[in-house]
Order: sequence, then structure tokens, then C-alpha cells
Amino acid sequence: MIHALLIDDDSMMASMLTTWLSLRGVTVSHYTNIGSGKLALHQKAWDILLLDLSLPDGDGLDLCKEIRLSNINIPILMLTARGDPMDKVLGLENGADDYLAKPFEPLELLARIRALLRRCVEKPPKSNSMIRFGNVEIDRQAAIMRKNGEVCVLTSHQFQLLMALVDNPDRIMSRDSLMQHVRGRDIESFDRSIDVHISRLRSIIEEKPKKPRWIQTVRGMGYVFRT
Repeated sequence: MIHALLIDDDSMMASMLTTWLSLRGVTVSHYTNIGSGKLALHQKAWDILLLDLSLPDGDGLDLCKEIRLSNINIPILMLTARGDPMDKVLGLENGADDYLAKPFEPLELLARIRALLRRCVEKPPKSNSMIRFGNVEIDRQAAIMRKNGEVCVLTSHQFQLLMALVDNPDRIMSRDSLMQHVRGRDIESFDRSIDVHISRLRSIIEEKPKKPRWIQTVRGMGYVFRT
């Protein structure tokens, strides 16, 4: 059984989803605002967070960023009625793992929940838990990255993408190959989010993101982590 935390002020939609998903192996606990949702988030371990962008007591983006700065490791699926593509980019850059615009089909939501959980399944830690390069330190087991000692905000998608590159130093990796590493067998189209996440990683890791030292582009082939 999958345990999902839903924070959304649309009670009618939430009631429908709760009933529909419960018949398909997903138990949903619904909260209508950030305050009550945050309390629930800390009270138990959840498999996934379904988070609306616009809430009566704040912005879902702020909560998303707060979660990524904490020690809570949970997949986050943004739900929003906003139609601007830039909102999707902002959601991904502030910690969301995926984004679904309203209105949506319940079947698509279920498919995205399952896909997120498949790619976020923890892999057995390698013997070298701590990785360091430049002024960056990665704690593989805790799934945390620091730069100059400060914790950096990464989605689980971005962390897996970074580890796929770091674990294959000086090896050119195509976008399809990276999708395989990050999402397992779930390689359906995900817009161009690999490029969005690479850009986000560079903005954090690199001293000069437009002239990257660590994560470099190999034109027509993919990306490579240079040692």
C-alpha cells in the first residue's frame, strides 16, 4: 500500500481522488493548508507528497524548498491549476520531482505516482559514502549535497542524476542513458527535464555555470562529469 500526503485546498477534488486512489492501492491523507500539512509531514513516514502550488496560507513552492533543506527525503509531485510553463520550471528548480497541471486524469496521476516511486527506490549504498570534488561534498547515504559546508536544495531526481554522472567519471552519458539511471525502466517522454536539472546542478556546483568545470556538455552526445 502506498501512503500519500495530499496538501490541496480543493476539497471536492481531494475527496474524489482519495476514494479513487484507495481502490488502486494508494491511501491518501488530505490537508487543506500548509500549516496542518507540515504537521502531518513530520508525524509519520510518507511515500509521496502531492502538493498544490496555491494554498490559503502560503505558496507550495516555499514549502517544497523548505522540505529540500530539511532531512526529509520524500518524492514531491506538484499539482497546480497554473498554466504558465515557467511555473513548471520553478517547481522543478525548487525541489519538485514532477509536475501535473490541473485538470488532469486520475489515471495519469496514478501513473506518475508509480513512476516517481519506481525511480526513487533507494539503491544499496556503495562502500564510499562520502564523495568530494572542488568545494562540493556529497553524502551518498543521506542523499545530501553541500557546497562550502552549506546544504544545497536538490530534488531526488536531481540527486540521482548527479550520482549517475559522478559514478561514471569521464564517461560520456547520453540523455537516454541518464533517463535510464534516474528513472529505471520508466523512460517515457519527460519534456526536456534532464536539461533543466543539469542546468540546475551547474548553477549550484559550478563557479561559472556557463563555463562548467565539472559537468560538461559533449555536443550531439550528452553530458560528462570531468575528474
